[in-house]
Amino acid sequence: MPTRLQTNAKAAALRAVFEANGAIAVEPPILQPADTLLDLYGEDIRARAYVTSDALRGEQMLRPDFTVPVVQMHMAEGADPARYTYAGEVFRRQENDPERANEYVQVGFEIFDRADPAASDAEVFALIADALSGLNVRATTGDIGLLMAAVDGLDTSVIRKAALMRHIWRPRRFRQLLDQYAGNTPVSEARQALLSSGPPVLSAPLVGARRQHEIDARLAALRADADVAPLAAGDVALIDALLDVSAPMPQAIALLQDLSEKMPAIGPAVARLEARQSALSALGIDTSTLVFEANYGRTSMEYYDGFVFGFRASGRTDLPPLATGGRYDALTRRLGGGREIPAVGGVMRPGVMLDLEAAT
Repeated sequence: MPTRLQTNAKAAALRAVFEANGAIAVEPPILQPADTLLDLYGEDIRARAYVTSDALRGEQMLRPDFTVPVVQMHMAEGADPARYTYAGEVFRRQENDPERANEYVQVGFEIFDRADPAASDAEVFALIADALSGLNVRATTGDIGLLMAAVDGLDTSVIRKAALMRHIWRPRRFRQLLDQYAGNTPVSEARQALLSSGPPVLSAPLVGARRQHEIDARLAALRADADVAPLAAGDVALIDALLDVSAPMPQAIALLQDLSEKMPAIGPAVARLEARQSALSALGIDTSTLVFEANYGRTSMEYYDGFVFGFRASGRTDLPPLATGGRYDALTRRLGGGREIPAVGGVMRPGVMLDLEAAT
């Protein structure tokens, strides 16, 4: 296991590479306001955040990653376009795996640029791939935007689309909802009774924060949803076919082009993937062997909404990813008060890199 001194030295060297490619070094505070950040991370990170309270500043948390604080900083005062890099500790509680680090060093590179999103995607990926050259790693790519587009194109209610969209990053719950909306899941007797006509007769006092009008509104929404026609079996099959796409990028694009003839809603996302492939090739990435999985990235950060990627050590399932990243355009809009800018970034773990170097 590398020492802290060795890890910090590796992190400094990686950050210098990004600085040499035009990034400005930044260092967000270790202690971050918790209210906004906790809403933006996925369930896994949210559950493992170190949260404390401050009499003046309210709930605070040790930063679980750098991207959200960097986006906040950029949307408040950053230039357009901009590139940033950083290196420092992030913190995540561990309750089930004592071997998993609860504090480790992260190095990252973020691009905010409107000019050519595909080129920005390729730049981040290529720089990280180059920094990992010499190590026995394999890369996987994906695109959350494909599934988001497929959901948006479904012939169903706005409420059902919103529920599916909210659970894209929770594959099990997404599958349950898809089956439920397709009419493949039987409705329980208790729920059927609630959906029957007439107001519910409550024989017990209200307990908890919900008031009677909120309960009535929820019941009304459930009854309205029960009247929505089931998703067509063909639409569900197409989403399954989309999520099953896993192949080298050129073959994956061909499969997705075929699917887009039956799912026109994914056409623009497929075009963005084609543009990304061209940009990657232009930077010397061999896309003929670069794996694309449409299902990839659905258990990572919930702010990713487009290109996603990860690098893992080949044959070393005991090691966490050496690098991960993706596109998060919608996050800039949320933190920018309506303003937005296309943005993509990636993070690396120098400690894991050193572990792999020592083993080879």
